[in-house]
Amino acid sequence: MPVTILGLSPVELLALLAALVLVSARWLPPGARRPVTVVAGVAFVLSAAVPAVLGIRWQLIPILTGGATALAFAAFPLLRRRAERPARRPTAGPARRARRWASLSGSVACLALVLAGAGAAWALPLPVFPEPSGPYAVGTTVIQWTDPDRAETATPKPDDRRTIVVQLWYPANGKSPAAERGRYLGRTEQEARLVARGTADYFGVPGFMLDEVARAHTRSTPDAPVADRGGRFPVVLFSPGLGGVRTQNTALAEELASRGYVVAALDHPYDSAVVTLADGRAVRTRLAATGDAAEDERRAAVWTAVRAADLSFTLTQLGRVDRGEIPGLLAGRLDTRRAAATGHSLGGAAALQAARQDSRFAAVIVLDGFPRDPAPSPFHQPVLALTHDIAPGEEADYISRLTRVLDLSTATSYRLTVPGSAHLTFTDSPLYLPPLPALIGSSGRTGGPRVTAATTAAFLDATLRGKQGDLATTLRRYGNLTVFSSAASPGPPVVGTAG
Repeated sequence: MPVTILGLSPVELLALLAALVLVSARWLPPGARRPVTVVAGVAFVLSAAVPAVLGIRWQLIPILTGGATALAFAAFPLLRRRAERPARRPTAGPARRARRWASLSGSVACLALVLAGAGAAWALPLPVFPEPSGPYAVGTTVIQWTDPDRAETATPKPDDRRTIVVQLWYPANGKSPAAERGRYLGRTEQEARLVARGTADYFGVPGFMLDEVARAHTRSTPDAPVADRGGRFPVVLFSPGLGGVRTQNTALAEELASRGYVVAALDHPYDSAVVTLADGRAVRTRLAATGDAAEDERRAAVWTAVRAADLSFTLTQLGRVDRGEIPGLLAGRLDTRRAAATGHSLGGAAALQAARQDSRFAAVIVLDGFPRDPAPSPFHQPVLALTHDIAPGEEADYISRLTRVLDLSTATSYRLTVPGSAHLTFTDSPLYLPPLPALIGSSGRTGGPRVTAATTAAFLDATLRGKQGDLATTLRRYGNLTVFSSAASPGPPVVGTAG
């Protein structure tokens, strides 16, 4: 993975430092001005030449523009004085004062450009994914499946069947060189750029803001050989948030795969911001809010039901892969009897509904998801619900509605509120979005993905693998925990805080 400081590579950082020196060189004592300008100018030109050849990121353009302008301002007086004969020292008249004010204005403008570029590189960096901590390397592959039993309700064609795209992360053999690791947003550079632009369009931000995300590579290797140890692996199905794409929780998927799970994350066509199908079509979302609360609630329930059916269909297909009915790398290696339905936001709501409707799921994880099931009823799976740090008076019906659903589980369930978190804390977003607390929480670039991985892994180990230990104590380390007792142990929820 590339080494970066403040979002800049070493060469880019050198260009930034050289540009800052050039901006200040005009105001150094006369004896230091010439050598500093020469050294900084050479360093700036050489460091700027590298990205000029390899490709200039948009964040670097203000830095190079400000540095080049400062170089011209600093070098021109030196060249002029060398060409001129010694003359009488100029007096501090109006012309000299005007030149000083012009120089000061130019220096301030150059400094503003350089700092703006540095700020953009820091706020929107190339995401660097954490190294998975488990004993396995991680492989990944992408599959497309069509459900012959379900019509595609988003299109008017009566013979159009529901198609989904699924990306698998799984335990693999050996560590692969960085050059072989897969891209974050797609199988190819073209797909990654298409998904980045589609996502930017969906969220209403300029496309260039996600250029770095399109360039990012992960810690997993496409189509790597499956690990030759570990037996049959539990499976974790994941549904992204509204408009989200299958890769939005790659850090979590890679961490779980390194610990011996197979993660299957879904693209939901006509719901995810953009989905690239095998025939080359790019399917954009057709979902949009109407502004009418009742109508939006009704539509959200419909979208959730479609996603829940997608999750159940994916579990069926994974069973067929395991039995060899569908060719695949993981034949004979999937334990679909130990399966969890998980998701973020609307995907979490879909996971809850899928579990209620499909008893094959053994556990549920909801990452800050508002329940959308119009007919909630008792279900048997344990649930872990992570929620963001809700301010007093904010989203009052969210926690009450989630509590009512968790109370319906006949197994012990958990709601964990993570201090300092925001809605996007539980995704990969902290790795590449501006580190604003309202946007990604206050735990920095790596805090959110780390807490999400640690808590979900502990819950899955306990529920799918039967790992012994006090799960509540483990979860309580990360936030404010409410335990919902199972039907076998009736009683009020038990509330605890991080110790």
